[in-house]
Amino acid sequence: MYKIGEALIGDGPELAHVDLLIGDKQGPVGQAFANGLSNLSVGHTPLTSVIRPNLMTKPATLIIPKVTVGDLEDASKIFGPAQTAVARAVADAVEAGYIPKDIVEDIVINVSVFIDPSAKDFRKIYQYNYGATKLAIRRAMKDYPSIDKVLAEKDRGTHPIMGFKVKKLWSPPYLQVALDLDNLDAMERIIDQLPENERVLIEAGTPLVKKFGVGVISKIRELRPDAFIIADLKTLDVGRVEVKMSADETADAIAISGLGTMESIMKAIHETQKQGIYSILDMMNVDEIDKKLKALPEDLKPDIVLLHRNVDYETWIKEHGGDAGGMTAWGDIEKIKEITGGLVAVAGGVTPDKVETAIGKGADVIIAGRYIIGSRDVRRAAQDFLAHFEPDPDNMRLAMDEDENIPDKKGDKKSSKK
Repeated sequence: MYKIGEALIGDGPELAHVDLLIGDKQGPVGQAFANGLSNLSVGHTPLTSVIRPNLMTKPATLIIPKVTVGDLEDASKIFGPAQTAVARAVADAVEAGYIPKDIVEDIVINVSVFIDPSAKDFRKIYQYNYGATKLAIRRAMKDYPSIDKVLAEKDRGTHPIMGFKVKKLWSPPYLQVALDLDNLDAMERIIDQLPENERVLIEAGTPLVKKFGVGVISKIRELRPDAFIIADLKTLDVGRVEVKMSADETADAIAISGLGTMESIMKAIHETQKQGIYSILDMMNVDEIDKKLKALPEDLKPDIVLLHRNVDYETWIKEHGGDAGGMTAWGDIEKIKEITGGLVAVAGGVTPDKVETAIGKGADVIIAGRYIIGSRDVRRAAQDFLAHFEPDPDNMRLAMDEDENIPDKKGDKKSSKK
């Protein structure tokens, strides 16, 4: 047997975070158990888990402090509420049936515990570590989480200690606000007025980047730490350099010009993969879009294809009585998705009344610029678009309620791929 479990419970200095291994005495977990008891280190001395003095729990359990035990006060938190909490959790896990009684003499458990030196409340230390240990055992024995759970949550979860959220485009459609500006004060004013909405993406427009450099991305990040930020560099050459520059400034995506050579496009996309950010291939003024996309290797397709009608062309259409927000200029969106397997963004004269049509044709990202940034009421202008979107992907979600399956009345487990 070789099982791995983890759990975090509580808050404040008494918060408990437990990592544990469950395995056979004769296997690697058993070897680690023996090494832990015999190879003592200053400040991190492991100890057996006891329910009370002279009553060791079964299966035999080793507690490994994650934080240096600096003095007697720190030691008393380990050799007291934490030690008892872990031991009773193990015993109760056996009683609850998480661990079969017939194997308790054949296995051992190694439990790593986090005890903050500033923690004061022994009751909370006990309660949180008891709950975390018992939950970690249950998870380990049930092989939680499933890979389906991991894949469903990887772009949704936020680590409470990290302090910010990394946004991924896991639930389109989205509204991308293009900051095509040449003024930092105007940029700050607009960002300040944009709604705090999961569906809003912020684009550092080409004029903004050209005037202030890629460092403007970091300025946007300071204003909106959790935002998904696109660097619209329209890269034509030396893509690797420009992608790295943007990634170093914390951009989440970079726009590459589809007018570049195949070699330049492939190098730029490869660098986005290396840096862990999204690649956007901007097809403004590109002929035979399908042909160009098909020519790219399967492992170097862009994450997002941008079907982009330029401003000058859009203005000309308006002057000649055409429909500047028409859909025909974007072509067959679904066909493009079949080629790349990624998302499609549309830009060029999109107004709020065209949003539902664009989404209906398969658009995943609606890019709006002047309608929003030129408005006297930026928030209202953005809401004009958002009114046509589904609500925030997670606004009705309670992540903690989805963590474990609960048996139904027949004893079957409910499906939980989320």
